Amino acid sequence: MNVQDSTLHHPAPGEVEHLLLDRGSMFLQRMSAVAAQAAAEADEVDRQARFPKAAIDAARQQKLLGMQIPVEFGGFGASVQDIAEVCYTLGRACASTAMIFAMHQTKVACLVRHGRGNAHIEALMRRIASEQLLLASSTTEGQNGGNIRASAAAISQSGDEITLLRDATVISYGAEADGLVTIARRADDAAASDQVLLALTVDDYSLKPTLGWETLGMRGTCSKGFELKVHCPADRVFPESYDRIHVQTMTPFAHLTWSSAWAGVAAAAVQRAQRFIRKAARSAGGQMPPAAAHFTAAKMSLAKFRAMISTNMDAFIAREYDERALSSLDFQSSITLLKVEASELAVETVMRAMRACGLSGYRNDGEFTIGRHLRDVLSAPIMINNDRILANVSTSSLMSAVPTSLHD
Repeated sequence: MNVQDSTLHHPAPGEVEHLLLDRGSMFLQRMSAVAAQAAAEADEVDRQARFPKAAIDAARQQKLLGMQIPVEFGGFGASVQDIAEVCYTLGRACASTAMIFAMHQTKVACLVRHGRGNAHIEALMRRIASEQLLLASSTTEGQNGGNIRASAAAISQSGDEITLLRDATVISYGAEADGLVTIARRADDAAASDQVLLALTVDDYSLKPTLGWETLGMRGTCSKGFELKVHCPADRVFPESYDRIHVQTMTPFAHLTWSSAWAGVAAAAVQRAQRFIRKAARSAGGQMPPAAAHFTAAKMSLAKFRAMISTNMDAFIAREYDERALSSLDFQSSITLLKVEASELAVETVMRAMRACGLSGYRNDGEFTIGRHLRDVLSAPIMINNDRILANVSTSSLMSAVPTSLHD
């Protein structure tokens, strides 16, 4: 299917012109203001495992929660590149804030790219732009271990109303969100993989806490468990089936924004290592300390990390409104494995930065501490477990041809 046939929204010329108008300085100023607030409360957010309210309030004030909403619905029409850049900048300040922003924008992307023609979703987009609503995500369920392509809970419909009862073992910042996007089986007799996506506001559901959030890192995401009880009009269901949304939008946006957030955390650790090595060299009369080798390795690892994100970003943008290209085996394998490779590389980069700082990086009470950064990125390989992803993609990888040249 070509771009004209696709249900994905292709931006109009007016939107593109608005987007290009002083985009760089506008978003730079806005995200810098939010990052400054995120950095100021990052240690406290981590210690208390509390929601980064001041940072998210700053994002609201700077209208970044609605930055992706199309101009015609009141937003800035920001691109995935713009969003990823904000995730990277916030990651350097506070990993939890960056991940909250990434998850929110992934859900907004589903609305923007698949919700047109649905009056409720279009109204919700306008509200996100005007009221700066924060959307949470409910994809993990029961004991499914993050397998979001299989749902246990099913929608029940009676007339124009639907109900849903879901054992949502993780809803990040669920208690603080203004709405959420969740997955469910289409009906009681539907297969686990026959899923639909719902866009809800707080009036459509109730949450009953079931699990707490006392974790090693990413503590500010407040990813608690809830019993999710939904009773709302049927128009909350997306018009497209979830399998298409998952391939075309959910996976690419999630993996690109998550990776960018993790890269930001890694960059912050590398920057601290750089400051440590410079200080040590000055104290030694210009002689580089032995740990400088670890800093070099960390810097190279970060460069590889950023290049990997850039390559996958370019690949997505080249196919963004072409449904057939987005669904291709090669692209899906690459964008899926981005999460695996990025999460492993994030841990590797931060560990190298910590080794460059030695005890000063290991300590929690000094200017060169990297403890919080390491604890936060350790969540990356287990956030939708890498082992599950690799097992799921192994069959498709076998079917994909091995390149015969460097430029295939």
